[in-house]
Amino acid sequence: MIVLVTQMGIITPPVGVNVYVVSGMERDIPLHAIFQGSMPFVWALVAAAILLVLFPQIATFLPSYF
Repeated sequence: MIVLVTQMGIITPPVGVNVYVVSGMERDIPLHAIFQGSMPFVWALVAAAILLVLFPQIATFLPSYF
């Protein structure tokens, strides 16, 4: 859960470290376009976080299996 929430913080503004790295690598693409391109990944992380809150067995399945 901590990893998911931290990744959401790293992708989204105002921090957006990953987005600023991509912006530094590709100077011809505007920053707002990169943020817009990262939004599907943010929504996927939000959905995964909601699933983990609703069904915590997802996170504990593999450790309990072995």
